[in-house]
Amino acid sequence: MTRNLCLLMLAAASLTSCKSVTNSPKKASHPEAKLGWQLGSQAYTFKNFTFFEAVRKIDSCNLRYVEAFPGQTIGGGIAGKMDPKMDEATRKAILEKLKTTNVKLVAFGVYGAGSEAEWEQAFRFCKAMGVQTITSEPDEKFIPFLSKLCDQYQINLAIHNHPDPSHYWNPDVVLNAIKGQSKRIGACADIGHWVRSGLDPVECLKKLDGHVLHSHMKDLHEKSKKGHDVHWGEGISNIPGVIAELKRQNFKGTISAEYEYNWDSNSADVAASVINFRNLVAQK
Repeated sequence: MTRNLCLLMLAAASLTSCKSVTNSPKKASHPEAKLGWQLGSQAYTFKNFTFFEAVRKIDSCNLRYVEAFPGQTIGGGIAGKMDPKMDEATRKAILEKLKTTNVKLVAFGVYGAGSEAEWEQAFRFCKAMGVQTITSEPDEKFIPFLSKLCDQYQINLAIHNHPDPSHYWNPDVVLNAIKGQSKRIGACADIGHWVRSGLDPVECLKKLDGHVLHSHMKDLHEKSKKGHDVHWGEGISNIPGVIAELKRQNFKGTISAEYEYNWDSNSADVAASVINFRNLVAQK
């Protein structure tokens, strides 16, 4: 009996130890959170699916945040598309369904509007949905008005850079556009599009020091307009340097995975990128 009791005690101690080892990695599995980074995904990565199918895929990649994009079919038993013009009942249905997932809606874009009324409608929509940041490439004539909306609604507007020859492809253009405006207007640093434009992403980030509010993370296989996505850290976008510069700037905000390749089955690519990214973040 004594021998059996000892064996039981040893087994219990071993189980406790195993639980401790098992639980330990979970606490450290999101090292970016300690830096104030919300690592998530642009739903556009899964544009061939509905929004709620994208949410499920994002969850499967061990990500907890989503940036919705306008025009995506909602799905999940909810009719319509992601659109600031949706009615209140649809908004509430989306938020209620998101509560049943592990993913939080934190950003919306890349969005554009053609009038002040449409812009204000978009800000009201984003406020109701709990969105922290709108990513956009707005007509510069709206920026003073958007600056006021950002402060009024306490929502950031991050100017996105599509590749050259789009208007905001160069960070110098972004800096000039936001000069003298609210601190809530800044940059959405699309790493891959800078590379497609022939720019060095780390140097671009340095130019935007203090103004980076959001990022679309990409790594490309070559420095050209034809460059396609590869797992982060395995391409030519200098992801370790990007991470180091974001750390240096004390960046706080959302980093959205935007994997625009292998469209129908890229969940494994995103998941591998996330593992690589977190391993790099965890390095001193």
